[in-house]
This record gives sequence, structure tokens and C-alpha cells, in this order.
Amino acid sequence: MYAIVEIAGQQFKVVQDQKLFVHRLADKEGDKVSFDKVYLLDDGKKVTLGAPAITGASVEAKVISHLKGDKVIVFKKKRRKGYRVKNGHRQALTELVIEKIQASGAKAQAAPAKVEKAVPAKTEKKAAAKPTAKKATRKKEETTDYSKLTVAQLKEEAKKKGIEGISSMKKADLIAALSK
Repeated sequence: MYAIVEIAGQQFKVVQDQKLFVHRLADKEGDKVSFDKVYLLDDGKKVTLGAPAITGASVEAKVISHLKGDKVIVFKKKRRKGYRVKNGHRQALTELVIEKIQASGAKAQAAPAKVEKAVPAKTEKKAAAKPTAKKATRKKEETTDYSKLTVAQLKEEAKKKGIEGISSMKKADLIAALSK
């Protein structure tokens, strides 16, 4: 099981019992820290995505130590000019160990796809239920219905009506051809 989590403004892929170096945190050594901004969870069977974060999911970690990273040396030189500047710094880091990844309250990504498939079926029933409506209002209803469909669904509708040249049409062209 792994997760993508935001720690100190950066995103990390974490696994349980993993050691991780992040930007310096204010917590003391030995403290336990919980991160709630979990963007992705994978338990081996299903992948759960957040929009933007998964509600109820969290990653718990323990602060091992605070340390300085490797020294970075910045050396600037312009040849034949006598210009040389040597500068550098050490990044302040915190070492963490990921203890637990909790996925409670997570929602699967597959649920919204089922809702999208159900929406066009309802709109077709509404259009079929009102055959006595005037032509002007009927065209308006069809255009709003067509705008909610995907390009693949619009192409299927165009095939049913016998419209030719649909393979090169864009969504707006398909809607215009179907609404005639």
C-alpha cells in the first residue's frame, strides 16, 4: 500500500516503514505527526483519487531527527576578469519514518462514472415522454441534451440518424448537425 501525500508544501510517495527526508518541521524529535492532505491511495486492489484530497485519509509519521543536509557550494567566476565568488548553504531537514497509512472514509473513483452513464438515459426518457411539445421548444431541449453528451455518444446518435462525415466532426459540429 502506498500513498501520495503533501508534507511541508511538497508531494511525496510514501510506503509504510519508509524513511523520508523533508524540509524542516517545527515538531520535536520523537513526536508523532499526522498529514491529512492525501491525494492518492493504492492498496494493491483499487486506486483512490481525491478531488483534490481524500477526506478521512491520513498518513502518520514519527520525527526521528533534525539535521543539516549536504553542503551545496555555489561558485561563480568570470574568466580573465578577476571575479570569483564562493557561496553555499546547508539545507535544514527533518527525518521521518512513516508508521501508518489510514484510508478510512475514502471514496472510490469508479462511483462518479456510474452516475454519468445514468444521466443520458434519464434525459432520453424525458424527451420521449413529451411527444406533443412544440417544435421550437423541442429543439431547445435537444440542444441542451446534446451538450451534456460526450463526443462518442454524439457520434452514435449521428449514426442512428444517418448523418455522414461524422469521423472528422468536432463536438460543436456534431451538436449542430444533430439539432437540425
